[in-house]
Amino acid sequence: MGAALTRHLEEFPPVPVTLPWEMPGGPPVTVNLLVHGRTNVAIDRHTFNRDYWHPALSAAGIQSSRATGMHALRHFYASVLLDAGESVKALSEYLGHADPGFTLRTYTHLMPTSEDRTRRAVDEVLGSPSNGLATA
Repeated sequence: MGAALTRHLEEFPPVPVTLPWEMPGGPPVTVNLLVHGRTNVAIDRHTFNRDYWHPALSAAGIQSSRATGMHALRHFYASVLLDAGESVKALSEYLGHADPGFTLRTYTHLMPTSEDRTRRAVDEVLGSPSNGLATA
């Protein structure tokens, strides 16, 4: 995947775009678009779905459905970050949610169970002679 992204960036360099990023009418922020349209502008989701995502699914022999749509990719992204231990607050910001509570309610079913993490954390602390707790 990294090699494919590198090739894409070599063929289609990022394009700087300045938009009110945080909210409509908010202060403008300049970011580099890694994926952009033929005229070097941001691609809206409908255009991306119609012109890129659905043809890619078709070429791969996958039928377009809710389960294979861009929203499913968003859920995949969220689940990967949660499984890697990313905080709900950070994920909320990455997904553009105004409230981390909404993110938690939406993606809580994707979060790995905490029992194993809890056991590993305690085992790690108790199994290590220099665990930093001496000054606690």
